Order: sequence, then C-alpha cells, then structure tokens
Amino acid sequence: MWSFITSVIIGGVAGWLAGKIMDTKHSMLINIIIGLIGGSLGGWLGGLIGIGASGWIGSIIISVAGACLLIWIARKIFK
Repeated sequence: MWSFITSVIIGGVAGWLAGKIMDTKHSMLINIIIGLIGGSLGGWLGGLIGIGASGWIGSIIISVAGACLLIWIARKIFK
C-alpha cells in the first residue's frame, strides 16, 4: 500500500513539473496519470541506456524526463 501511495505522489509531482516545463494546462488527475506513465517510460528508457534512479529525487527526475517525453510525443501525434 505504501509503494502505491508513494508512486501516486511521485507521479503527481512529476506530472506537475513536466506540465510546467512543457507549458501545459491539465488537471491534477491528468498530471498524476502523465507522471505515472512518464515514470514508467523514463525508467524503461533509463534502464536501456544504463541510467538508474535512487531515492525520491532520482525517481522524480526520471519521471519528469519521461513525462516530458510523453507530452512531446503526444503533441507530435495529435497536432
């Protein structure tokens, strides 16, 4: 249960930061979803190139990078 709550918190923070960086206007729920998916994407891509995250800060950095990439891809597809 604790890991789920931690993932949601990190996802929310990462989604919010990615929204600020990429200049989007989404609700908090969408930010959490973007952050969670971005965290998975960032973790997967980081693993491919040998970059790992440790602790809260590392997880947030990887999640923000993945969420920014996710927003960028979505803009390219839907624009």
